[in-house]
Amino acid sequence: MADDPSIQTDVLANFRGYLMGWGGGGTEGEVDLFRSGLAAPQFNGVVRLRSGTAVDQAVASARSRLARVPWWWWVGPDSPYGTASALARAGGRLLAVMPIMTRLLDRPGGTAPGVAPAQTRGLSGLRVEEVRGVRGVAEVVRTYRTSMGLAPSLQAALVRAETGRGDNADIVRLAAVLDGQVVGSTVVVTTHGVAGVFLVHVAEACRRRGVGTALTAEALRVGRERGMRLAALVASAAGESLYRRAGFTAVCQYRLFGFPD
Repeated sequence: MADDPSIQTDVLANFRGYLMGWGGGGTEGEVDLFRSGLAAPQFNGVVRLRSGTAVDQAVASARSRLARVPWWWWVGPDSPYGTASALARAGGRLLAVMPIMTRLLDRPGGTAPGVAPAQTRGLSGLRVEEVRGVRGVAEVVRTYRTSMGLAPSLQAALVRAETGRGDNADIVRLAAVLDGQVVGSTVVVTTHGVAGVFLVHVAEACRRRGVGTALTAEALRVGRERGMRLAALVASAAGESLYRRAGFTAVCQYRLFGFPD
């Protein structure tokens, strides 16, 4: 599957679309970028450098268009060869290297193979459900905001950004609920035949107890239900082993760069 160029193209298009859905920016000239205006680099940045563009010129353009917000530059296989090295020479600092992982969705059933279900880990009664409306979105935002260490003052702006996305018809937001409380969440974006799994976060008190597994299994079910041919995600160092157990395989990678103010 890693050698299938159409799969890689569709996965990267799904990822770019999700990030650029945070608003502002867009595809103009030398870079594809997004600018939510939120004071968190996860929601502002460059997602692709166009072929044939001088990196110094692109960096200057990005700095201008992303002024006054923190931002990151994502370098994937859809950027020209040598982009990462050129960004480092232009003052970029490599923050992380993260695998892009995929899994075909042609298997029946909704449980990820080889992973114990959540209720065997002391979480009897856990359920994963789709959330809708402003109140539901607010619970998902609160979960991932807290897990990411983002300030409470960003809560209202994040909810507005989520509910104001132009691609919400393609998005399913999932919450893991235990004893009436949301203890985990994820977002599934169904475009280009891909169920892109984003923002998988679990409350600290419930980590390593199967909540992430339950969320992933439900994300796979959503992808099948919507007719997607594969699921894809960008894994953190902490999550990569979980996703391998869930049947995902690394096919390429993103390099994440930051730039000093």
